[in-house]
Amino acid sequence: MSDSTVTEPEGRERMAVPHSVTDERGPRVLGRLRTPRRPRLWFEILLIAVSYWTYSLIRNAVPEQRGQALRNADWIWRVEHHAGIAVEESVNHAVNAATWLIVGMNYYYATLHFVVTLGVLVWLYRGHPGRYAATRMVLFATTGVALVGYYLFPLAPPRLMRGGHFVDTVMVHRTWGSMASGDLKHMSNQYAAMPSMHIGWSLWCGLTVFALASVPWVRVLGLVYPAATLVVIVATANHFWLDAVGGVLCLAFGFTVARLWFGALPHALPRVAPARGTVGAPLPGEA
Repeated sequence: MSDSTVTEPEGRERMAVPHSVTDERGPRVLGRLRTPRRPRLWFEILLIAVSYWTYSLIRNAVPEQRGQALRNADWIWRVEHHAGIAVEESVNHAVNAATWLIVGMNYYYATLHFVVTLGVLVWLYRGHPGRYAATRMVLFATTGVALVGYYLFPLAPPRLMRGGHFVDTVMVHRTWGSMASGDLKHMSNQYAAMPSMHIGWSLWCGLTVFALASVPWVRVLGLVYPAATLVVIVATANHFWLDAVGGVLCLAFGFTVARLWFGALPHALPRVAPARGTVGAPLPGEA
């Protein structure tokens, strides 16, 4: 009998699989998963919808530990005072004095968080398909690790602090600006302020646009967006400065995950990925 066949007890014969093939099959599959591919529209829409629904479900399922959240807010406020950066109350009152400005910020807080993030995803899908999966992984990993922060460190926003003098700008001006105020407050966990995903997501948008856009003024807008978001979250008394630091740390974790998985940061990957069904290009650093 030749070396290419194996006789089974029943007398049947089957082809023997060389050990080299079985040994390499795992690495080959892993290599395909780590190689950027052209995204599929239906899959991406479904993935984003399910992922955001899951994120919202878990975030809102985290116990609203009001007592601990208020104590943590007091602690954050003391830390910022010691560090000399406790200016949130001053910013909140100063901006609230200009009704047109604070109302605009309320709507900014409520809408651009989603609109701009989805817009950047669409732009990546159309213009940078080879970098889309890695950049999306950064966003997903950032958001996923934020859930750990909500669970481990419940935090009340400044507008809900005990004995605080912050202005809840949505309540005062009766604008639709926060899922955690007014009639909508029961639909969202009010004590999931650390880290700030308004900062995590806006900085993801800004860095992505700055790294990949070709038009100079668009790249500048990419940097302006997270800076403006930082002012908005403070002026509306929805976050402390340190919540923004938490959001930055989560984003750093997201970039680290993508770097380890794809072998390079998203902007260093090919702009256009190989078509599905073809052998992908080698990963950065591979022959």
